[in-house]
Amino acid sequence: MAMDLIIRRARLADGEIADIGISGGMFAAVERRLDCGAVREIDAGGRLVTPPFADPHLHLDAVLTVGSPRYNASGTLLEGIAIWGERRPGVTKEEILRNAREAVLWEAANGVQFIRTHADTTDPSLVTVEALLELKDEMREVAEIQVVAFPQDGIYTIPDGERNLRRAVEMGCDCVGAIPHNELTREDGVRSVELAFDLAEKYGRLVDIHCDETGDDQSRFAEVMAKCAIASGMGPRTTASHTTAMHNYNNDYALKLMGIFRRAKMNFITLPFDNSVLQNRTDGYPRRRGHTRVDELDAAGVNVCIGHDSIMDPWYPMGKGSMLAAANLLLHTAHMSGYDQIFRLFDMITVNSARTMNVEERYGIEQGKPANLLVLDAPDRFEAIRLQSECLWSVRNGSVIAETVPAQRTLSWGGRKRHVDFSASCRGAGEEEEAHPVLLPRMA
Repeated sequence: MAMDLIIRRARLADGEIADIGISGGMFAAVERRLDCGAVREIDAGGRLVTPPFADPHLHLDAVLTVGSPRYNASGTLLEGIAIWGERRPGVTKEEILRNAREAVLWEAANGVQFIRTHADTTDPSLVTVEALLELKDEMREVAEIQVVAFPQDGIYTIPDGERNLRRAVEMGCDCVGAIPHNELTREDGVRSVELAFDLAEKYGRLVDIHCDETGDDQSRFAEVMAKCAIASGMGPRTTASHTTAMHNYNNDYALKLMGIFRRAKMNFITLPFDNSVLQNRTDGYPRRRGHTRVDELDAAGVNVCIGHDSIMDPWYPMGKGSMLAAANLLLHTAHMSGYDQIFRLFDMITVNSARTMNVEERYGIEQGKPANLLVLDAPDRFEAIRLQSECLWSVRNGSVIAETVPAQRTLSWGGRKRHVDFSASCRGAGEEEEAHPVLLPRMA
C-alpha cells in the first residue's frame, strides 16, 4: 500500500537511520527500510529528522514594531514598556494581524510549529486578544498557537485590570498570565498570582506568568507560584517565564527553591535574546548574566525550555524567529557548552517545550501521532546548534509547509575549487572532493 509521503534515510535523534512513512496526516511507520512507495518521497540523505521546534513564549502583538513610535535609546526593559504604552492607544487589529502573521511565517520557515503568544490585556478594548485569537484560527495549518491573557502593566495597577483579564479568558485565551513583580506592592503581586491560578482552575486553562523578570534579588514570586501549583495540583500546567531574579538569589535560597520546584512539577521558560540584553543593565562592572539558573534547574530535574520572546519590537530590535539561534546564544551565556549540555539545549527547543505547552500526547515521531517533523541541514543535534542549521523541509500533519534551499559556497584559488558548508565532517577531504556529500542539498 502506497504512503502519502515517505522520508527516506532519516537520521533520528538516537543516530539510527530509518524511513518514515506518513499516511492520512499521521505517522504510519518508522522502519529501517520501507519497501512500499509514496505519492511523494523526500531523501533526507542522513540528515537529522526531528519533531518540530516549539516557541513557548512570544509576543506576537508587538512583533515588527521596532522604531514605532520611537527606538529604545537606553535598551532597557522599562523604556521598552514605556514605548509600548505610547504605541498601544493607536494599535489596530489589522496592523497586529499583519505583523503577527509575518512573524509566524518567519518562525515556520525556521521549523517552529508550536507557538505560545502573549496578548496584552491592559487596553480595555482587548484588540490584541481579539486579533491573536483570530490569528490562531487563521494560521492553524502552519502552527498551533496558544494565546495567553497577559496584563502587561499589571493587574492591580489600573482600575479595570482584573476585569480585563477575566474578559480575555472568557474570550477564549488558552492560558492565564500575570506579572507580579510589576504590581505596586508585594501584596498585590501575590494577589495577582493567586487570581491567575483561580481563573485557570475555573475555566480549565493553563498558567503562564511573567515572574521575577528583574535583577532584584528580593523579587521572589516564583515561590508563590510553586505554592499555588502544589496546592492546586496544577504544576504540570504551570509555567514561570523569565525568573531572571533567580540568577541573583543567594545560593542557599536558590537550592531550597530547586527542591520546591521539582515537587511542584512546574515548568520554566528562559528567554536568551531579551534576557541577555535587558537584565542587569544597572550593574556597571562586573555585570551579572541576565538569565535564570538554567543549568541548575535542568540538573535538578525541573523542566526548562527556551522561548524567543521578542522579534524586532521595543524590547529587542533583532531576531528572525530561529529557535536554534536562541539555543546557540544560551549555550554561551549560560555556560552550557559541556558536551551533554549541548544536547539538553536541543531538548529545550523541542520536547521540553512540548511538555510546557501540554502537547506531548500529539508530539514526537511515533506511529499513530500527527505527522509533524523537520529535516535539518545537519547530521545531528550538536551540529544543528553549532551551525544554526536551515530547516530544509517542515512537514505538518503530513503536508510539506516549508522548503529551504541552503546557500552554496564555492571558493576558488590557484586553479582549484572547493565547496564549503562549514561541516566538521569535511576534515580530511581532498581539495577537489565534495565534503561529506550526504549533507549536500538533495531536493525531491
